[in-house]
Amino acid sequence: MTDVLPTRAAVELVPEPSSTVVTNPGILLYPRLRKSPYFWKSRAHGVAMYSVYNHTYHPRHYGDPIAEYWALLEDVTLWDVGVERQIEIVGPDAFAFTNMLVPRDLTKCAVGQCKYVFITAPDGGIINDPVLLRVEEDRFWLSLADSDVGLWASGLAHAGGWDVQVREIDVAPVQVQGPKAKAVVTDLFGTDVAEMPYYHLRHAVIDGMEVVVSRTGYSAEIGYEIYLRDAVANAGRLWDRVWEAGRPHGMRPIGPCHMRRIEGGMLAYGCDITLDTNPLEVGYDYTWMVDLDQEADFVGKDALIRAKARGLSRSMVGVEIGGARLGTFNDGSMIEPFTVRNEAGERVGTVTSACWSPRLERNIGLAMVATPSTPLGTTLQIATLDDVRDGVVVEKPFVDPRKQTPKG
Repeated sequence: MTDVLPTRAAVELVPEPSSTVVTNPGILLYPRLRKSPYFWKSRAHGVAMYSVYNHTYHPRHYGDPIAEYWALLEDVTLWDVGVERQIEIVGPDAFAFTNMLVPRDLTKCAVGQCKYVFITAPDGGIINDPVLLRVEEDRFWLSLADSDVGLWASGLAHAGGWDVQVREIDVAPVQVQGPKAKAVVTDLFGTDVAEMPYYHLRHAVIDGMEVVVSRTGYSAEIGYEIYLRDAVANAGRLWDRVWEAGRPHGMRPIGPCHMRRIEGGMLAYGCDITLDTNPLEVGYDYTWMVDLDQEADFVGKDALIRAKARGLSRSMVGVEIGGARLGTFNDGSMIEPFTVRNEAGERVGTVTSACWSPRLERNIGLAMVATPSTPLGTTLQIATLDDVRDGVVVEKPFVDPRKQTPKG
């Protein structure tokens, strides 16, 4: 579905906090629909649409997704991503357990590093694709995509007799993203934090608040995530502090910019990747995200070894789609996703994410298609909700394939 209908009414049922009521964002009370610790601060900027992510209200956009896109590309943006729930794994077996949880070889993850990881099921399906932060020798944080990994990890730890604690902690991030992000972070924390390498982290204190700052983000631009400890008590103070630092640089609050992440070939859990997809199908081979040669075992290893030996029956590709503009985000998890057919009219797959790219001035998307239809230049027919359009398989990512921008 495209971002066209505001859903402000969905949150009008939630009363504004008063001076006599303490509003808990849900970390302790776990209502069915929770509020990010930054909920009231981000809402004050005029959220026009919410989605629900990790059982939590998530600002989708603030009224003009195209303007938000250009702000991300040209200036600096602030994102309420308190929906990225933090699962902490700590204890004597923390390293061995976490290394078993993910297909990536964590012997290559030092303290102070972050890694993009998959969490895989026994059949190789993808349960989640969090950013993993190694904050201490035996303390890991999983910054979650949209699924209940805490329950999965707790069950594995109990069943396996691992000496670890698995728990959701009172830590919530905001993202500062865009070409001027480094200037904002320098003003907040100094050059040591601002100049840290891509996918590394630093511990810092700002106005008495303890934070972890990582050189990560969901934008494919220069970016940082600021993980606030004791977030329930301090979220408002941190938001205001970051906002004041960002205003001289033209900071704008935005939601997740799907146009930019699709350009960058970044995956979204629930549409591009699910339990029904495995890492090999979505283009993450065993030399990087899935290390099938490592000595350690991990959940799903045997299934992925068999899948590699068998060969892929389908793969994710980039597609260009003809016709009128598709809008800012078409979600492949909708009830009727765009169907992909080959020149013979045979159904060969679905579009998992698609949008109009303002700078490329064309419709682009990601699609899971049968292997015979994956070569570059393959022509396709793509049935949207309204019509049938010409499509073609193209290289992905569509922009900055070597990710030089976020590393800059």
